[in-house]
Amino acid sequence: MARTKATVKKKDEIAEQERERLARSQMVLTLIENMAREKGVSREVIFTSIEQAIESAMERAIDIDDDILIHIDRQSGEIIAQKADQLIDPELLGRIATQAARQVMTQRIREAESEGVFSDFNARKGELVSGSVLRVESGTYIISVAKDGKTASGNVEAILPKSETIPGETHAVGDRIRAVVLEVKKTGTRVKIVLSRTSPEFVKALFEQIIPEIQDRTIEIRSVAREPGYRSKVAVSSIDSKVDAVGACVGVRGSRIKEVIDELNQERIDIVRWNDSMQVMIPNALQPAEVEDVQLYPRLNQAIVLVDEKNLSLAIGKRGQNVRLASKLVNWNIDVMTVEELTRDLEKAERYFSRIPNMTPEVMEILITEGFFTYASLSYLTAEDLSEMTGLDPEVADDMIEYAEDEARRIEREGEPEWANPPEPEPEPENQSTTEEGSSESEGEEQIVGFAEPEEAPPPPSQTAESSPPPAEPAPVEGDINSLFAPEPTAEETKPENESGDQ
Repeated sequence: MARTKATVKKKDEIAEQERERLARSQMVLTLIENMAREKGVSREVIFTSIEQAIESAMERAIDIDDDILIHIDRQSGEIIAQKADQLIDPELLGRIATQAARQVMTQRIREAESEGVFSDFNARKGELVSGSVLRVESGTYIISVAKDGKTASGNVEAILPKSETIPGETHAVGDRIRAVVLEVKKTGTRVKIVLSRTSPEFVKALFEQIIPEIQDRTIEIRSVAREPGYRSKVAVSSIDSKVDAVGACVGVRGSRIKEVIDELNQERIDIVRWNDSMQVMIPNALQPAEVEDVQLYPRLNQAIVLVDEKNLSLAIGKRGQNVRLASKLVNWNIDVMTVEELTRDLEKAERYFSRIPNMTPEVMEILITEGFFTYASLSYLTAEDLSEMTGLDPEVADDMIEYAEDEARRIEREGEPEWANPPEPEPEPENQSTTEEGSSESEGEEQIVGFAEPEEAPPPPSQTAESSPPPAEPAPVEGDINSLFAPEPTAEETKPENESGDQ
């Protein structure tokens, strides 16, 4: 009877141990499933991390020479420990696994999670993400962003530095915010995701999200130039001649572009039509200014844009903003000037280059035609380039470039020499009347009237009360200096209409 009771008790203990083993296996599977879902790490990575963690912990806890092999059944979750061909007591395994392996397992999984986040967001640089503000630390916004980059589920933290926010904008905790992934850094097991709202990529990403024709590739954004919070220029083109790229981006009554402007804190946006020819594209980029001519110098990647005085300030823009953005948009250095300013620069270039040893008029013309106007621009050339361009001997070309470099440094240090900008000659008086007019202004109006013809001079014989000079030749007003030099009307000019034969 006692033996029967002992047998039953033994069976109960074995059954209890089996239930505990199954429960432990099920718990392992549940833990792995939850971690894979929450951390965004694959199940296999977690299985491997746990196996390695338990192996490391048991090797430290048990004084053995042979390696321990740990395997977790992927279906049942059962943990099997083996030393050579010998199975290790599951009870011993349980105590070690719960006490010693936890820290190692956590570290391995954290490393795997960090690697997954880094790989995911590093591939998303320039992509638009959205999230909510968790907190603000010294002007830096901590943003909760989902790993899919589209919904704010809050399982990844990113930072939006103050320098990457649009000037004048502020955000409070809980605000929804959109930005692009600017940079991804990995430090140990931590991943630093930096967002930006000032990058040109942010403007591009907003256009792609808002405008359907850009999403389906009918319209392409060719270039973006931006000064955050103030102004942006966006160049677009269309592969369909029936689709107006600029009009599609603006939308009906500006509905589409208004959404972009609102997101950019009312930043001004210029949408221009892209053209592969810089002769056409550069005037487009400088809109709304009207351009007279564009001179391209490909060797220097420079363009000189000629405008009239009326459009000069408009083309340059406030503090040079318009021409600066246009240069970024087309990736050319743009100088805006009038014809008179270009003429002065050409004359100055001739004065500069005439002082270079061994310089000839032919070489000077080649240099100026290629866009080299100063010593500094000439110093960017190598002796081989100058020799190939002008046909000069390489040693002579090297001496010329060395002279230009020395002079460029001297001008940077001391300023331009006086001979580079000679004073303009004072204009000579056109005639005596101008001189007399200047003196009469200081002496009074009576002096001016004194130049008129004497009152007793009789009128020309052909001039009568009925006749008068033709409308195109009105009589000079008293005091007008030009009246001194006006020729007297002839008899033919003063003939009445009925006498001249005109009907």
